[in-house]
This record gives sequence, structure tokens and C-alpha cells, in this order.
Amino acid sequence: MADVYKGELTPLQRHAAFFDRDKDGVIHPSETYKGCRAIGCGVALSAASAVFVNAALGPNTKPENQKTPPFKFPIYVKNIHKGKHGSDSGVYDANGRFVSEKFEEIFKKYAHTKPDALTGKELQEMLQANREPKDFKGWLGGFTEWKVLYSLCKDKDGFLHKDTVRAVYDGSLFERLEQERKAKKESRKKK
Repeated sequence: MADVYKGELTPLQRHAAFFDRDKDGVIHPSETYKGCRAIGCGVALSAASAVFVNAALGPNTKPENQKTPPFKFPIYVKNIHKGKHGSDSGVYDANGRFVSEKFEEIFKKYAHTKPDALTGKELQEMLQANREPKDFKGWLGGFTEWKVLYSLCKDKDGFLHKDTVRAVYDGSLFERLEQERKAKKESRKKK
């Protein structure tokens, strides 16, 4: 187990650590793919995520003086805060800590239909409001993260609930989704 896991992780590190399938402190594209598949993403989305997430975050998280082979794009969990993109909600601060005021602000500002959930339209309103001028990479990052979360976790009425959003920020949602998928698979085998 990597040194990063020996101490207390920030919420952003816990969020990213799920994708470090072998717990060596480095998330390779193959692990991003496996993590996405584990939470319910399809093959195409998982493959695209492995390429784009690792290419976008990997170089920013690389430790100083670390040489990495070209086109490998490892993401270093210890430095995941350095990969934070612009045009985001601000729920993680610059060091990857959870900012509860910013989290609550999402629902105060954008949850018009139900105070503890977001519709697809309300989510889109938030994404538009978070856009920083000419930050196309940040726009794409925020859009993709939130749309994948919404498609995987909205309820039957189209609501993305506050407790689910909170769980993605503290890193517990991915573990839960993986366990739910495993349980469904096991129950299908028994039938």
C-alpha cells in the first residue's frame, strides 16, 4: 500500500482513491477504466474517461522531477488537488478539502423544485453559472462529471439527491455503487 494511504486522506483524495484499484498511489488509465466499469459506466464511456481523465489530470499531479513515459498519464493520488479544474462548484478547496458552505450553496441556489435534490435542468443552470470565461477545459470537465453522476444516480423521477452528491464528494458513493452492482450480479446468478 502506498504512503498516501498511511495518513488521513483529504475528501478529494478519497474521491480519487477509489480508482486506484491496486492502492499503489497511482491511477493508471486501465484503473480509471476498471473503476468506471465498477460503478456502472458502459464500455465506451469508461474507455473515453480513461483517456480524457488521465490525460487531463495526470500531468498536473505528477510529482516534481518525476519522469513518466509518454502517453501513460498516471494520476498521483497524493497530488490530486493539483488536477482540480476551473469552472467547478468550489466544494473542494485548493488543497482538496471539503467546503461545506459551497456544498450547501449548490442546493440553496439551484434546487428550485425540491430543496434537497436537483433536476437535470437545475443541474444545467448550475453548470452554466459556474463557467469561467474561456475556460473550455473546465467547462468540459464540470459538464462531464456532473452529467455522468446525474445519469448514474438520478432517481426514477429525475432527481439527483443531496445525500448522493455529498457521497460523491466524500468518496463513499463509488464504493456504494460498486457494492450495489456486485449484489445485483450475485442475485442474478442465484436465479
